Amino acid sequence: MLTLGLIGYGTVARGIVSAFPPDSIGWIALLRDGASPALPANVRAVTRLDMLIGARPKAVMEAAGQEAVASYVPAILEAGIPTVIASIGALCDPALADRIATIRRKGGARAVLPAGALGGLDYLRAIAALPDARVRYTSRKPPSAWQAELATLGLSAEHEELMLFEGTPDEATRAYPKNLNAAFAVALAAGVGKVTVRVIADPKATGNTHEIEAESAAGTASFRFTNAPAPDNPKTSALTALSLVAALGELLDVEGLR
Repeated sequence: MLTLGLIGYGTVARGIVSAFPPDSIGWIALLRDGASPALPANVRAVTRLDMLIGARPKAVMEAAGQEAVASYVPAILEAGIPTVIASIGALCDPALADRIATIRRKGGARAVLPAGALGGLDYLRAIAALPDARVRYTSRKPPSAWQAELATLGLSAEHEELMLFEGTPDEATRAYPKNLNAAFAVALAAGVGKVTVRVIADPKATGNTHEIEAESAAGTASFRFTNAPAPDNPKTSALTALSLVAALGELLDVEGLR
């Protein structure tokens, strides 16, 4: 049985585990002290990083948020364990991004940055070198996905769409660390300085919608992805787990682990 690691066990991690045959993979899940989620028989919980590394999983999937990337991923890569990073917004911290890049250059394990709930990133990477390239990314979700944020602001988007945020990818990632990893995926592809991010609560939205508009000397392009929300978390697209499963499967193939 192949041993794989997880950091966290929330909505995304559950989707990842359920996508693989339970009799073919044993999972080691690193959880914070006090966490007690219901775990299937093929998932074993540990509460210390050294226990996860000591289990020598063939690869690790991070699905616990930006703080988890900073706290755990560098050491896992240094231990030679390939890692898929779901919370790529953590890389808006230049010190962390440089540290991970340095580890990889010095022979550390591969770090995979999946597309998550998006597509079209290959186009953005292609135009990134053009000095006139400009990209606008818009996250458009139903008001139910932003209940806490709307309540804090004393606002309602019951009848008309409401823009909650407009700014840079760094600002967006820090303002919404659990919800705008997609924005930083766009920024990594196109270049941070070329991207503007908007967050909109839209009562007409039928799902979690990602809109990308790009202009450059190469032409114009627009992408729109309307993703069904995860069943138990309206802020997360169900596609996110599917994207991570695909990234993990590709990593296992590249590493010759299956």
